[in-house]
Amino acid sequence: MDSGMLVVVLGLIVAGAVAQRVAGLGFAMLVSPFLVILLGPHTGVLLVNICGVASSALIAPRVWRDIDWSTFRWLTVFSVAGSIPGAIAATYLPSAALSITVGSVVLTALILSLALNRANVVVRGNGPKAVAGALSGLTNAMAGVGGPAVSAYAVLSRWEQRPFAATLQPFFVLMGSVAIAVKAIVDPGQIPMLDPWAWVLILAAIIVGIFGGEMLQRHIRDRHARAFVIFIAFVGSVAALVKGLLDLA
Repeated sequence: MDSGMLVVVLGLIVAGAVAQRVAGLGFAMLVSPFLVILLGPHTGVLLVNICGVASSALIAPRVWRDIDWSTFRWLTVFSVAGSIPGAIAATYLPSAALSITVGSVVLTALILSLALNRANVVVRGNGPKAVAGALSGLTNAMAGVGGPAVSAYAVLSRWEQRPFAATLQPFFVLMGSVAIAVKAIVDPGQIPMLDPWAWVLILAAIIVGIFGGEMLQRHIRDRHARAFVIFIAFVGSVAALVKGLLDLA
């Protein structure tokens, strides 16, 4: 990764961390399609997994008192069942197919989330939590995007924004860690080969984004933050999908 590309990657990571802090999710949806284009699908998705774990781990202590631990347990246990096969599949899928998968997953999730916002359906019980956790683990491992499934559950269950955003942070940490561990075991070559100083800059970018998000959070309404994330993720997902189709052709 040359210095110019690193600057672009750092800028994307800052924007993703801002979105994660403001809206509770959005890091992967915002960053994943663009990193897939810049770094390739295998390295790009794994870097998203690593940065997503780091950003959520830094945010979690700041929202600890709002975490819904009961829902967290249901989501996490079943996310492992989705993360393991998803990580293995992502390792062996060709680059073009994985680019198409990333773009399609994010694009489909965006369309579904917009449709669900207008739905009058309300779900209850632990079954939907289990399904959301498993789907989130699968899509996170394959495409670096685990938020859409749990976001859809939040909409359908009428989960309030504050505990929803807080609970997702430790959930993303554990789910992402499982995906990273499986990929590192199956194919260690996927791990981005960066100099130590580049990793330090990436961590600094995450921290800057988190604190920037905290400052913005005081002035931005939740619906505006989510609208911005959805717009950028839509553009990125279409770009990743088109790139995958062109590579396949």
